[in-house]
Amino acid sequence: MSNSVSMALPTTLRSSSIPIFGRVNSPKLCHFSNFHQPSFFSRTPLSLSSSSSSMASSSQPSPQTFAPKTALTDEVDIIQCIQSHQEKAARLPAVEEIRTVLANTTRATLSTFSYKYDGYPSGSMVDFACDADGAPILAVSSLAVHTKDLLANPKCSLLIAKDPDDRTDLVITLHGDAVTVAEGDIEAVRRDYLAKHPNAFWIDFGDFQFLRIQPRVVRYVSGVATALLGSGEFSSKEYSAAKVDPISQFSKPVASHMNKDHQEDTKLIVQHSTTIPVESAYIMDIDHLGFNVKASYLGKTYKLRIPFPRPAADRKDVKTLIVEMLQAAKSNSN
Repeated sequence: MSNSVSMALPTTLRSSSIPIFGRVNSPKLCHFSNFHQPSFFSRTPLSLSSSSSSMASSSQPSPQTFAPKTALTDEVDIIQCIQSHQEKAARLPAVEEIRTVLANTTRATLSTFSYKYDGYPSGSMVDFACDADGAPILAVSSLAVHTKDLLANPKCSLLIAKDPDDRTDLVITLHGDAVTVAEGDIEAVRRDYLAKHPNAFWIDFGDFQFLRIQPRVVRYVSGVATALLGSGEFSSKEYSAAKVDPISQFSKPVASHMNKDHQEDTKLIVQHSTTIPVESAYIMDIDHLGFNVKASYLGKTYKLRIPFPRPAADRKDVKTLIVEMLQAAKSNSN
């Protein structure tokens, strides 16, 4: 096992959450020996993807457990302990995770059919923002090659990686058709775009226009090149009907505060929740069901999902829940 281990312990994509249109491929649980486990779906943390359709194992948080009094040293024991914890850890349903990731991401790889080179695929790095229905909005120049491609053939895709530095984490591909934003929608679209890109003064230049990518299908995969592979797809209707997690908008400031001023507290919470005496823990993102951390133990790095005792109602409640979890961890350590 290498020094960076993204453990993805399976969750299940429930068949009820994906109609006939959707399908998911994911492995059964297996014994771990020598592999990197995928970043699960919420998945900066750890998760195992089980067999069906919502990389969300449950929408109900699992109860807290107690940290061991003696350190785990056997690699197999550590992985089994993590697996047991992560299988029960509450996380967002897959389609909500996807909507939330896109809503909080600002850059992607755009793939178009080349107008100049006889339809060969062409890739571009683009900034984007999502409208209220989750459709990506691009601000493009008429001088750009990808704009010419899209005007000739509107079929395209956006590739979004939740963690570009971790190949095993969630990767999303949104397929759709690029259409010019209607005159009556430009002001709202402009407002949405500037909310994500406040310094994009060039959008008012004469050669720029807004394009909306109308989703046709959204695919995702996690756990690539690992023993646990999770994948699936959603129709445009399923995707647009899903909600962005309401707590995710506070994820960055809360995580930044915890990582800057309360790393020891986070470590205690992770130890108490997982029963593994991790040596450090860094919060990566937060939603209303819990948070994802990158933790280290015995020279290895693990991505773990830490569930809240109950769903968080708002930002203030997130603080309340973290305090409750810390008090429980400190009480157990005494």
